[in-house]
Amino acid sequence: MRRHGIRALAGRRFRPCTTDSRHDLPIAPNLLKQDVSAARPDTVWLADIPYLPTAEG
Repeated sequence: MRRHGIRALAGRRFRPCTTDSRHDLPIAPNLLKQDVSAARPDTVWLADIPYLPTAEG
């Protein structure tokens, strides 16, 4: 490769795209108000976003 002057392309660094919070759209109300206990299955749905970088590591 050196003799022919070619080299591998470096991959782009992955940067997650998150939601743009600067908008004029209405925001959905927090219906759970931090109460995640459910009386029966399939009534409360939660999500986690583990790929966002934080200061905690």
